[in-house]
Amino acid sequence: MANWDAGILVPLGAFAMTVIIVAIAVFQKMRERELRVHTELRQREMDHERRLKELEIEKLKLELEKSKVH
Repeated sequence: MANWDAGILVPLGAFAMTVIIVAIAVFQKMRERELRVHTELRQREMDHERRLKELEIEKLKLELEKSKVH
């Protein structure tokens, strides 16, 4: 290693630094997208649960009306 000259180390170091910076940026974007998708999924789950509760309430109201008619 002592006989490596700067003509090799400088371009190699610059290339390695570029690869590391790009990898960090890609990882960060991937993580942001993962968090966004997770948030959207959770929101859909909550909307679905709310809708199920609304349908259950509507069903109970209909059953109550039906029992009053008979």
